[in-house]
Amino acid sequence: MSAWSRTVTVWRRAATAWLRTVTVWRRAATAWLRVGAPTRGPEHGAGSVLAIGLLGATMAATAALIPVLVALTGNAQAQGAADAAALAAADTASGALPGVPCEAASRTAEGNGASLTACSVDGLIAAVAVAREVVGMTIDARARAGPPGAEPRPDG
Repeated sequence: MSAWSRTVTVWRRAATAWLRTVTVWRRAATAWLRVGAPTRGPEHGAGSVLAIGLLGATMAATAALIPVLVALTGNAQAQGAADAAALAAADTASGALPGVPCEAASRTAEGNGASLTACSVDGLIAAVAVAREVVGMTIDARARAGPPGAEPRPDG
């Protein structure tokens, strides 16, 4: 037998062994799938019910959280309106803007979607309170503004 014949024989045996291994694995996989399929019987479709339940719970949580998130946004907007109104009143009190400080604060608060509920000017420091209606709730915010280092007037 020549070297070439021996090489071909070795390769043929290796290919035959590989095909046998593949066949064994294929038969095992097929048997495993056949055995596994019938055991799903009573649980068939349970995943769909679970997915629908999770979807419903997610929608309920979202519906419950939307008003809370809108109220948080409204709180930030009310605080921004109070800050802007206090700055307008302080600028008017210092003479940087013409007019009456509390009127300037009221116009600024209304321009930011809030209403001025309280305004006081003590020297160059202005303190304001505003209210804003959001989702049926009234949100209040307060702010103070004045030049750096300004102190309220001493009482007396």
